[in-house]
Amino acid sequence: MTATASTIDIKHRVRRRARLALLLRESAARAFRWIAIGFGALVILAGAVLTPLPGHLGLPLLVIGLMIVLRYSFQARKTFIRWQRRHPKLVFPIRRLMRREPEVLLVVWQQMLRTEKLVLRKARWRLLKKTRKHVKRYVARKMAKAA
Repeated sequence: MTATASTIDIKHRVRRRARLALLLRESAARAFRWIAIGFGALVILAGAVLTPLPGHLGLPLLVIGLMIVLRYSFQARKTFIRWQRRHPKLVFPIRRLMRREPEVLLVVWQQMLRTEKLVLRKARWRLLKKTRKHVKRYVARKMAKAA
């Protein structure tokens, strides 16, 4: 009888340890997630402060902070998707910068065109699109001569 009681006691101890280990892992994961979200929020705040200042450090910090927060926060991910559906022109460039291989030059070019369109309302005053077409034709002619 004592052998059976001791095996039952050992089984209970093993189960209790397994339950305690699971609880500790879940608690550690939850604590890590909160720390990561807090760190991401600090990076976003630093990026927001540095964005209007001269230099180009603010926007990459904003994107990195946003990536950290979206990775570890389910609610932030839902909110981001909601923003993406409501304001696709604002959120899409951020998504392009958050990819594994970010399309930085394309995003910069697109934002330059949008800014030019916002500032210069008449199409004939806008130079970026015309300049790009001229450069594209020039390069095509040079490539045709070389071939």
